Amino acid sequence: MNGMKFMIGLPFIILFLGYKFKRRHLSMYDAIEGFLQTQNNFMPIRYNYSHIKRMTRGFKEKLGEGGYGSVYKGKLRSGGDVAVKMLSKPKDGGQDFMNEVATIGRIHHVNVVGLVGYCVEGTKHALVYDFMPNGSLDKYISTSQEESPQLSWQRKYDTILGVARGIGYLHRGCDVRILHFDIKPHNILLDENFIPKISDFGLAKLYPTHNSIVTLTAARGTIGYVAPELISRSIGAISYKVDVYSFGMLLMEMLDLKRHEVASEENSSQYFPYYIYDKFNKGKEIVVDEEANDDEKKMARKLSLVSLWCIQTNPIQHPSMSKVVEMLEGEVEVLEVPPQPIQSQPIVHQMMGSSMTFSSDSMALLENSADNPVEVV
Repeated sequence: MNGMKFMIGLPFIILFLGYKFKRRHLSMYDAIEGFLQTQNNFMPIRYNYSHIKRMTRGFKEKLGEGGYGSVYKGKLRSGGDVAVKMLSKPKDGGQDFMNEVATIGRIHHVNVVGLVGYCVEGTKHALVYDFMPNGSLDKYISTSQEESPQLSWQRKYDTILGVARGIGYLHRGCDVRILHFDIKPHNILLDENFIPKISDFGLAKLYPTHNSIVTLTAARGTIGYVAPELISRSIGAISYKVDVYSFGMLLMEMLDLKRHEVASEENSSQYFPYYIYDKFNKGKEIVVDEEANDDEKKMARKLSLVSLWCIQTNPIQHPSMSKVVEMLEGEVEVLEVPPQPIQSQPIVHQMMGSSMTFSSDSMALLENSADNPVEVV
């Protein structure tokens, strides 16, 4: 008799669990849909999941993958190529998805990747972007590939200037201030003309333009590009300057200031900005190849000075991105050498080095790849 009751009750239990599961995902779906409906300036197209599958020919050509999910090449009915980003598992009730939609969906700038459309269907979340045939910036400055393509000095400069303009637009050109929090080579895409486009706004935050200080419960960003004040609040308040710092580190990567030059120095364990200051003080050239002409040498010096200003220990000393653009467009002769950082800054030293040490609560960071964004409580 008890067995019969169990058999009768089992279908009801299954139905109940199925209902609860469906309601949980419906509530997430409703939250996202409600959010999208409040975005009056939201222009991208909404696609069904079946459209996404047809667009990607059943997810045939994968362009890349990361902690967020995978990216596939697709083609619109109009014939244009697109990149389809499939988010693996929605985080924080789909907050990462909404972050990207809220930011890229309202932005129209030559140096920010364009969002064509989106898909939100149950647990399926996709973002459809303009396709960038030249990939991400990291493959042009990576040492992991022996035959990685190289950028000319002029193209490096144009790329850096474009990224600076894009970040400046996020900080000052919109109706809200947008902090990206994950500026790095992997998140800079290059179109067919090598025009740089800032991408991946999953960690972004939106604030009123009059707010200069922001409040966060956790640090966010990628190891090697995270501003010191995000790790140790005693260094300074968190503001849009965190993107300025990350931009400075990206600039360091593009100039190879963190790798080849340090490796060739006698004191290779030296905190790397110090040897750059030594070169300036001794009147030596910065990061130029044997075939560099005078204009390229001036460009290298200018870019090095801008990067040093952006990675100053004290965030108050960081220039705004509008000032960075002004420095990049100006003459190198008028640029001053920034103050040399104090050598008793262990947190900053560790963050700059190839290996970094944090508090015991954040040691787990070291297990993450530098390609993946992290949050530190």
